[in-house]
Amino acid sequence: MPFIRKDDYRPPFLFRNTYVNTIYPSLARQVRDLHYERERIDTPDGDFLDLDWATQGSDKLVLVLHGLESSADRGYIKGMIRRFYLEGWDGLGLNFRGCSGEPNRLLRTYHIGETGDLDFVLCHTLARNQYREIVLVGFSLGGNVVLKYLGENATQLFPEITKGIAISVPCDVLSANDEFSKLKNWMYMKRFMLSLNPKMHIKAQRFPDQYKISIPNPRNFGEFDGAFTAPVHGFSSAEEYWTRNSSLPLIPEIRIPTLLINAVDDTFLSPSCFPFALAEESSLFHLLTPKYGGHCGFYTPGKRNVFWSEEKTWTFVAGF
Repeated sequence: MPFIRKDDYRPPFLFRNTYVNTIYPSLARQVRDLHYERERIDTPDGDFLDLDWATQGSDKLVLVLHGLESSADRGYIKGMIRRFYLEGWDGLGLNFRGCSGEPNRLLRTYHIGETGDLDFVLCHTLARNQYREIVLVGFSLGGNVVLKYLGENATQLFPEITKGIAISVPCDVLSANDEFSKLKNWMYMKRFMLSLNPKMHIKAQRFPDQYKISIPNPRNFGEFDGAFTAPVHGFSSAEEYWTRNSSLPLIPEIRIPTLLINAVDDTFLSPSCFPFALAEESSLFHLLTPKYGGHCGFYTPGKRNVFWSEEKTWTFVAGF
């Protein structure tokens, strides 16, 4: 039953174009009425993580993870936290290593299957002895991290974590990379490479004894992950990195109510990123596949500045 067949997302005509719905919210959306306080915590391996908090003394927390080369300061992260904040919840935006405006200390960074930092942040958060309920929300890369974390820790999950929501997620990373490499995504790929390649060169300069550049200017994820992400994080190839870090095989292991929202017109996603059969067979895994939405888009007009995906997430959480 948890394949949700009802599609009630009705964007304005212009936003039925997947590129408009992906790009416009990313560039133009601002959430001015949510204010963060930053906390920096040191990790056990000598690095640091920057946490952006929006608190009001609640005993409930939404923890939100961003996508590739993004940050907790982006509109889609702040919009999600704000939606919960309006209901009396505290919010926490986790900035992955090197994504908070300052390079991280180590050669290693973050990647699409790195769940250790999320676990560390959860331990740090629960040590406050404040929160009796935590909901995890992740977008794109961050959504894959959430699903993978919930699956691989299913039998030992912190009891305070009650629900998970993942939005615009390439949960089958290998096939999604093939899809993303198509011509229809050339402008997105170019933008990512313009952000990732300089970081790779900075790492090579800072850690000359640990890393040597094999491809000076990668043109796509296959080249970049093969030249940097895989070797730096202990994988033999880009293909091994993608395969071992896909959340799709772990979805059947998840033991708490979980929602995956993937738009049919999301050009980042391959057919296998829409696991209909898993949802049909599960009582806990819910799949929502609106016709429109783009990638992390779901633009919704109105003075409330609340997007459809945020409302759906809140409805899912409040409904259980």
